[in-house]
Amino acid sequence: MARSELAGAALVARWADSTLGPGRGGATADGQATLSEATAERAAEDLGLTLAQVQAVWDTARLAGLVEVHGGRARPGWRLRAWNRDDSAVLRGWVALFDAWSLACPEPAEHAPAAVAEVVSAMPQVLSFLQLSAGPVPVPQLLDLLQQRVTELRTERCEIPYGPQPEPVAPQPADETSLAPLLDWALRALASVGALTYGDGQATLTPLGSWAVWVKLEQICVAAQSPAGNIEQSAEAMLRGCAQLRPNAARAEYRAWLAARPVGSAVAELLGAARGEDALLRGLAFEALRVVGAPAEPDVRAVLDEPTLRPYALLWLAEHEGADPEDAHEVLTREEATWLWVDTAAAVADHGEAQLLVRHLESAVQSTVPALLDAIRAVGHPRTVQVLVALAAAHPDPALAKAVRRAAFQVHTGRN
Repeated sequence: MARSELAGAALVARWADSTLGPGRGGATADGQATLSEATAERAAEDLGLTLAQVQAVWDTARLAGLVEVHGGRARPGWRLRAWNRDDSAVLRGWVALFDAWSLACPEPAEHAPAAVAEVVSAMPQVLSFLQLSAGPVPVPQLLDLLQQRVTELRTERCEIPYGPQPEPVAPQPADETSLAPLLDWALRALASVGALTYGDGQATLTPLGSWAVWVKLEQICVAAQSPAGNIEQSAEAMLRGCAQLRPNAARAEYRAWLAARPVGSAVAELLGAARGEDALLRGLAFEALRVVGAPAEPDVRAVLDEPTLRPYALLWLAEHEGADPEDAHEVLTREEATWLWVDTAAAVADHGEAQLLVRHLESAVQSTVPALLDAIRAVGHPRTVQVLVALAAAHPDPALAKAVRRAAFQVHTGRN
């Protein structure tokens, strides 16, 4: 159903990608990547559509993330790239369109923006009621529910300043007469994105709309069950809170934290935490990004040029593309694997026990300690000296510890 709803948008997005190509001018009319009339007419002629149809599905493509706007220019979104191979990308695209339903149809011009905003804020409760009803609901019943919810919103917004005040004025209850055309607009907009059917004085969620509302309710429940209570923390604080949790508990915490914020900003915040000096947070950030899955792919690819994040990003992408986690390390060069070994050792040295650091020595790709030490000196990790000093202090073999200390001294003094 999602593919069917977005078929026209995908068609025009693919046409733009293949016909206009990256970097060519003249495709858009303004800084918001709106199709110019000449481009829209060309698309209509090539695709056998009307001009209005092209403009409508272009807007749908933007709302669904099939087309992304960057600096006033449009380019294909990751969902368009993943369209044929990833059903979850299609579903996420439709959910993005569903979330933007209020932009799908022009709002009634004669109503104040505040009234429109109240109805948009109240519609999740209306949709939840439709989902629970699992069948047609008469519009008068929905109007009554909308009136109650808008009145509740006005009551919640009514704040009384501190100190003596005149007799407070109760908020005005919502008026059904003014809400009726706004409910009609909201139902028509939701019908236009495929979330419900609307006609003959009643509305019914489509199976796709029912699924989307269920997913939203599930996200609310997940967010309310944050096991470690880090849901309102920054990404860095949340990751620190997860450092002592078992893997399953940590993943539950990641899911709760992610469910409480937009995917794009959450991914950006996790990558920001990964760029810090704490190597443990770097590893945990990419574990959280594994919970995000496909929506994080463009941002993860974008950090491949950052030496600090590159090995983590390569492993993430390999696993995302189907590689066995135990074999994913094969995508790393020897230098990248060594850099990752040092970074992981830094995390262990900062947060783990001495024996963990000794065991970590066994995971190096180099077959001998001298070869490992040579490789470590070559990659130039900023924590090399601290890692070697900690390893020398932890290792029970005096001869090996002495060799490691010597290597640490050589790196510190810049000698070969």
